Amino acid sequence: MELTVGPATYRLVTVERDAQFLAYAVRLDTNERFGIETMADDPEEAQRRLTAWLEWQYEHTQALEALQQAERTYHRAVAGVAFATTDHDSTEAARLSLESVNAARAKLDDVRTRRPSVE
Repeated sequence: MELTVGPATYRLVTVERDAQFLAYAVRLDTNERFGIETMADDPEEAQRRLTAWLEWQYEHTQALEALQQAERTYHRAVAGVAFATTDHDSTEAARLSLESVNAARAKLDDVRTRRPSVE
């Protein structure tokens, strides 16, 4: 089975091991294993768990990148305030960028709370 999440496409591989089914993902572009392994009593459940984790992992990566970008913007704004004359626009830009950092942090925290169980 193939699964595309964001820009990556994976081949989901399921093998039986000791009356359990193990699923793992292989990136099609690199032919390398990616992520975690999941176990279940049937192959469909193992793949469902793996799919949920891959989708969550992509969302987590996106949220983390958004936070990092917001933090870079905030740092630039703060540096601008430090070297600006009494410019209300610089202070306002710093305040707005801090709000963006806080919103991105809240989004990341929300995504982290939704991490799927793979057991």
